Amino acid sequence: QVQLVESGGGLVQAGGSLRLSCAASGRTFSIYAMGWFRQAPGKEREFVASISWNGGTTYYADSVKGRFTISRDNAKNTVYLQMNNLKPEDTAVYYCAADRSSLRQRIDSTNNYWGQGTQVTVSS
Repeated sequence: QVQLVESGGGLVQAGGSLRLSCAASGRTFSIYAMGWFRQAPGKEREFVASISWNGGTTYYADSVKGRFTISRDNAKNTVYLQMNNLKPEDTAVYYCAADRSSLRQRIDSTNNYWGQGTQVTVSS
């Protein structure tokens, strides 16, 4: 059974930084695309970033381009989201996602395993 455990969320002032981590277990990590999504209160869950199975391709939502960086360490079965220059509108629960299909370049919003989420709050 695939398990995803996020960590690194918290409260930060606008302009600050946080690094989220997602530790995966239960299957071979290195052949699956990974991603991050977020859900703000009263809003639908939205895509944030995705990284291909080998780390060679990344995608970002327009709202976070230039501020967030997704990366992965296949030796540690972990995916990261470095978030810089945070804004109050980045406040949300952030979810790690793991593709159910192997060897893909990008994760989508439906065919995934999900973590439990970690809260990120950015104060103005």
